[in-house]
Amino acid sequence: SALHVRPAPSASCLSRIDLIPTPPWPAPHTRSMSSLQFRRFQEATLTHLQGVASNHNVSWNVDVRFRSLAEESQAVALALNRSQAAVQGDLAHLRAWMRKIERRSRKADSRLQALDLALSKKSELRARERKGQKDALRDVLARLSHLVHSQGARLAALEGRLLVANLGTAAPSPAQPERLGPSSLKLQRGRQALRATPEPSSAPQDSAAQPQGTRGPPASGGHQASDGATAALRDPPRPAWTPQRPGERCSGGPVLVFPNASTENVVSLSPGFLTALRALSFCSWVRTASGHLGTLLSYATEDNDNKLVLHGRDSLKPGSIHFVIGDPAFRELPLQLLLDGQWHHVCVLWTSTQGRYWLHVDRRLVATGSHFREGYEIPPGGSLVLGQEQDRVAGGFDSSEAFVGSMSGLAIWDRVLVPGEVTSLATGRELPTGAILTLANATRVGGFVQRADCTCLELCP
Repeated sequence: SALHVRPAPSASCLSRIDLIPTPPWPAPHTRSMSSLQFRRFQEATLTHLQGVASNHNVSWNVDVRFRSLAEESQAVALALNRSQAAVQGDLAHLRAWMRKIERRSRKADSRLQALDLALSKKSELRARERKGQKDALRDVLARLSHLVHSQGARLAALEGRLLVANLGTAAPSPAQPERLGPSSLKLQRGRQALRATPEPSSAPQDSAAQPQGTRGPPASGGHQASDGATAALRDPPRPAWTPQRPGERCSGGPVLVFPNASTENVVSLSPGFLTALRALSFCSWVRTASGHLGTLLSYATEDNDNKLVLHGRDSLKPGSIHFVIGDPAFRELPLQLLLDGQWHHVCVLWTSTQGRYWLHVDRRLVATGSHFREGYEIPPGGSLVLGQEQDRVAGGFDSSEAFVGSMSGLAIWDRVLVPGEVTSLATGRELPTGAILTLANATRVGGFVQRADCTCLELCP
């Protein structure tokens, strides 16, 4: 028959399952079989009931866990809402603070822009003022330089005139002390008068071919002078070499003789220019032995072989020489006075301030000009040679550009000599201070160049 199973009891009833009264059993043999089956049924039922109870306990535990999780989630949501509200409040405060900072930064930017504009205007004004001051100082310096050189030319001209006027007077004997005669007193009065004489402030300009303010070659024995000096007084001719009294120095040092136009005849000066030059003075005693002037000096660097050249060649106009600074810029200098085969003192001066330059021959200013390489700077580290023109560093010589003659007392300064210093050199007195190169720096004397020591230049062969 079908087995009727009660609903699963609870866990508390499982302990009482064996207390259920049993109905009366049939016969003993039947009763033993039924008892065994019932026991098996009881065990199966017990096992089933225990599984049901276990599942019921698990579901109960799951429900409890879900309820606890729901409570925890509600607490977390509440805390999250509270924190979100706090964060939103903080963000509101931060936005308000950022708006204040932006307003303050805009105000600061506007103030900084106004301050920057005011500073830029002041800096521009100061720059214009400084530029104006520099231009004014350059103009004053140029006028003073021109005035000094003009006064020096006039002084040299007056000294030459007085010297020629006194040629008929006898020189004092070595045994007697030298006395100041009337001519010496006149010379001193003439110098004082020249110092007190005002000079026009306008400076002559130059051109590429012939510097303005100069004249053409004078007659034999004469010298070319600036217009200001010529207008002041006319000088009678005087000898290029001024005889000196016994006991005075007659020579400016060793003499370099270039006997012919060989390309091997070259003299190198070392170490050359150690620093950049914005001004220079080149002075030397020169005597030519040919009908044209060769190259006196050549300074070459790797990027330009004509950084500084006193360039002469046989194809140029006789007696002219090209004064080159940073090829291709040059000025043509008139040196026709040097073609008479006598000793002459030559000084070439240049400054980058307004590009002014001067040429002195035997103390006289024979050429001047301006706007020649204004603001230029001659770089250091090149090769400096005498007697040849370099087409490359220390080479590329051409015999048509070679110097044939003699040099003595050569010196170079990194400044512009004043007329008194030029006169001192031309009269055989002591060398002005500050020379950066002399013939003592000659490290290579090549070819047929001869080095001689003469007591007086006019006695040199």
